Amino acid sequence: MPRKSPLVIGHRGAPGYRPEHSRSSYELALAMGVDAVEPDVVATKDGVLIVRHENEISGTTDVAEHPEFADRKTTKRVDGQALTGWFTEDFTWDELTTLRSRERLPEVRLSSASFSGSQAILRLTDVLDIVRDGSVEHGREIGVVLEVKHATYFASIGLDLAPLIERDLRAAGWADGELPLIVECFESTILGQLKERGIAASYIYLIEASGRPYDLLVAQGKKALTYRATVTPTGLDGLVGQVDGISVNKRMLLAAGNTIVPDAHARGLTVFTWTCRPENAFLSAEFRGSGGKGAYGDYEAEWGVIARTGVDGVFVDHPDLGVGFFRG
Repeated sequence: MPRKSPLVIGHRGAPGYRPEHSRSSYELALAMGVDAVEPDVVATKDGVLIVRHENEISGTTDVAEHPEFADRKTTKRVDGQALTGWFTEDFTWDELTTLRSRERLPEVRLSSASFSGSQAILRLTDVLDIVRDGSVEHGREIGVVLEVKHATYFASIGLDLAPLIERDLRAAGWADGELPLIVECFESTILGQLKERGIAASYIYLIEASGRPYDLLVAQGKKALTYRATVTPTGLDGLVGQVDGISVNKRMLLAAGNTIVPDAHARGLTVFTWTCRPENAFLSAEFRGSGGKGAYGDYEAEWGVIARTGVDGVFVDHPDLGVGFFRG
């Protein structure tokens, strides 16, 4: 039997062409044929869930150009890392509506950067509406892969994300299983909380190539299982019944001799990977070409290695390339 093609997921929309998490980024991804799109969610001071790559927004908005917000610039520790900038939890939703989105990697993605400053920040509910409307427009069922960001950190400052996510998903009709929903996070605690709240979704545990999950590090210290240990056969045994699958850094699948996909499949777990990008800046060294960071290298060779692992889903920044390659 031919192997089923993996899901092609528009990573924050189509950020290879438009600023990530912008309306045009999501709409372009839907038009290019993705199976789903992936919004990252963080919270505002007044409990509105918005879609941003991080809660620190100096790189993805024009907040630094707003003198009225100059005094909000600060340094915080998020998941143990010191960050300086402007943070969503220090703004109300009304204040954030005055900002405009920016390309996060302008030196690599010049074309996308040309759209900087033209679009407002979106709420999670806005993205859910875009996808629902897009499914009708394009005549196919399109899913949402909702990534929860920094749940332990937000809980520590009094913004518990689980009830906010449940509120928005139920209000938008995405919580009862009638629409395709996947929820993912680098922290398993919030996934368990959302399952307990009865959110009908597939639950995917995000796995970094190194380090430990912040929620377990806070609770258990250095006894916390590392991400690498989590994808060993013994670690995967512990995930059975807790989550539906894992989503691993692509470097883990590109490593020679790894057996992550068959080991997970043997335990009934699906495997996604992130992020398939064509530019030299993001390719493994052996697949890079000439022309600088923003030029395309031999991405098809790298993606071929990933496809041959039998992975179930891939996150892409250029949905047309992803759909063309992985469904080809």
